[in-house]
Amino acid sequence: MSYQDNNLKLSEYGEFLLQKQLVPPKRAKFYVNWVRRFFNEASNSPGLSIEDRIAGFIEILRKGSSEEWQIEQAQTAIRMYLVNFLNQTDWRPQNPRVVINSKGQVDRTAALTSMGEVLRTRHYSYRTEETYRDWIRRFFDYLDETGNKTAEGTLVTPESFRNYLAFLANRQHVSASTQNQAFSAILFLCREILNLNPGSLEQGLRAKRGIKLPVVLSVDEVTRLLKNLAGQAQLMAQVIFGGGLRVMECCRLRVKDIDFDNNLLFVRDGKGSKDRSTLLAGAVCEPLRKHLKEIRVLYEKDRAAKIAGVWMPDALDRKYPSASTEWAWYWVFPSRDLSLDPRSGLVRRHHVSDNMIQAAFQGAVKTAGINKPASVHTLRHSFATHLLLNGVDIRQIQEYLGHQNVETTMIYTHVVKDLRHPVTSPLDLL
Repeated sequence: MSYQDNNLKLSEYGEFLLQKQLVPPKRAKFYVNWVRRFFNEASNSPGLSIEDRIAGFIEILRKGSSEEWQIEQAQTAIRMYLVNFLNQTDWRPQNPRVVINSKGQVDRTAALTSMGEVLRTRHYSYRTEETYRDWIRRFFDYLDETGNKTAEGTLVTPESFRNYLAFLANRQHVSASTQNQAFSAILFLCREILNLNPGSLEQGLRAKRGIKLPVVLSVDEVTRLLKNLAGQAQLMAQVIFGGGLRVMECCRLRVKDIDFDNNLLFVRDGKGSKDRSTLLAGAVCEPLRKHLKEIRVLYEKDRAAKIAGVWMPDALDRKYPSASTEWAWYWVFPSRDLSLDPRSGLVRRHHVSDNMIQAAFQGAVKTAGINKPASVHTLRHSFATHLLLNGVDIRQIQEYLGHQNVETTMIYTHVVKDLRHPVTSPLDLL
């Protein structure tokens, strides 16, 4: 299909957005402007697919002054234009482009596209996919800046792999966990996409991580913290602390995952693709019921507007075509705005971003006068520690937290022994 005449349809696209109420009225003009910029600035070479053109345009924005939220808005606007407005889905090239040539030179865009496809085949989470792709972009930027870029692509070798990790450690002073994350992403690129063997480098480049005790809040600090939160942020914090959830496990809760009768929460596809059940605090049941009544109104509005159903894991959307529009599968904490599903290209309502509760939590920590480097994840650490202090068996806590090995859960015993039986300092004995 030719896209040369699409500029003529931009005014109709703006009217479409307003008529379907896909975006707030004030944002419609920005969506139109992003599509206009795409057709004016993206490469229009005959050999490029529309998918390649989108990827190239996003790279232009990343290298410019655009912020991450603007890039996300641009992607949503373009795909909404193509999928929802033009009903176009045949974007991918029939013949995949060569990722690496005989000289070891890599096509950056083709590598990123192939990497995303392989990660999805391996059932990696979308967040992991984005993290890996971001590290690969940084890796290519480093190679380009150090003279490895040619007209045919970027030269990637095992030596450049080692040099980049040394650059992160010695020049950018990243933490051991950050260096290991970069290592995993680039190793995946070399092995699975470029078919490069890093050889002995694989054994000696992982950074050693020391044992660190988790930050834990006392009962009084948790009480003060929750009092300084309000609305949905407070409810989410209560659910997280009451059941020891990870932040994204709370964001991804669905209506069907709440068992009010047995005071249980079911975490689906948690870390390591594992399901588990954990505690639903009795104190949060009534506020949660009230919250669900309010969310039901938003659910009915989405159904009336014929918005695409919520995202479904694996192939459940094909196995149960109507499940994505059922109340049981709806998000407990949905986002206020519609957004683009980056994998399917559909506009739908996603769950709330963890950035919302993270920002509210940091404000509450300051207001409560808590002088600890606490984050939302600290509530999970506090949940486990408080259970230990109350005599709950370590194995049971392991199941609530979803740890594969009890050794991981044992870290909390180091915190508890200092809280339960504090030793008198020699200075106090003088």
